[in-house]
Amino acid sequence: MSDDLALIQTVDFFTPIVDDPYAFGQIAAANALSDIYAMGGIPKTAMNLVAFPLKTMDISVLRQIIQGGLDKMTEADVVLIGGHSIEDSELKYGLSVTGFIHPSRVLTKKTIRQGDMLILTKPLGTGIVNTAIKGGLATSAVIETTIRLMATLNRRAAEIMSDFAVSACTDITGFGLLGHLAEMAAGSGFGMTIYASMLPVIPEAREYAAMGLVPAGAYKNREFREKMVTFGPRVDRVMQDISFDPQTSGGLLISIPGPQADALMAGLKDNGISHAAIIGEVTDAPEHIVMI
Repeated sequence: MSDDLALIQTVDFFTPIVDDPYAFGQIAAANALSDIYAMGGIPKTAMNLVAFPLKTMDISVLRQIIQGGLDKMTEADVVLIGGHSIEDSELKYGLSVTGFIHPSRVLTKKTIRQGDMLILTKPLGTGIVNTAIKGGLATSAVIETTIRLMATLNRRAAEIMSDFAVSACTDITGFGLLGHLAEMAAGSGFGMTIYASMLPVIPEAREYAAMGLVPAGAYKNREFREKMVTFGPRVDRVMQDISFDPQTSGGLLISIPGPQADALMAGLKDNGISHAAIIGEVTDAPEHIVMI
């Protein structure tokens, strides 16, 4: 818009992944806001996107969803300025979000550099846990923990990383960790080494994955990107499935020069982002990911 102001616009919406309407509204809003944070920007305004089965569902459900989204927007200091709704056979909710950033500070996913360390700010496994929830196998404690993770804004992590010379950033959503890593590597001229033992994972997700509770999206992600990935002999199928697991409102994946990685990690931990972990590094390999 000017030499010192750029506009960011993004949109995201989806069908319910939890039974609680208020929690669904919070998760959908946090997920939509995340793209702005991943670019290093500050979200300012939002508009609701709603598809609602008015003939088969009580309007009170919609009120709870909208309230959940509004409360999350309020937490993010984002103003809701309107929206659009239609009647549909399937419930859907999300946001169109507008944010701002200085043009020279825009972060993209394609600018990784050799020697960067890779930091992930939220644990993996939400897709697997949500599959267990749909199957009636998840405990109330696991459901509560997972909802809290998905509803947590990436705002504080983005604020902390703004103090560092971050090379690239993206957020982990439907393509899973390895899908988004592949996006960063493709066309960059660099490869990546990922340390399976360092990945933060929701503990119960390992158990559910071992039981075969892996969403269809994980298999689609594997099929699409498996040619770019090599697994070491000690990386079992459970960890592979978790690494391809489609996430909802996942964490930020930050590529930062190696000498700054420990300081960024300290800042994240000091601000309560306890799951943050260094998960790997950018190498001079030709656009390929090795998980060991």
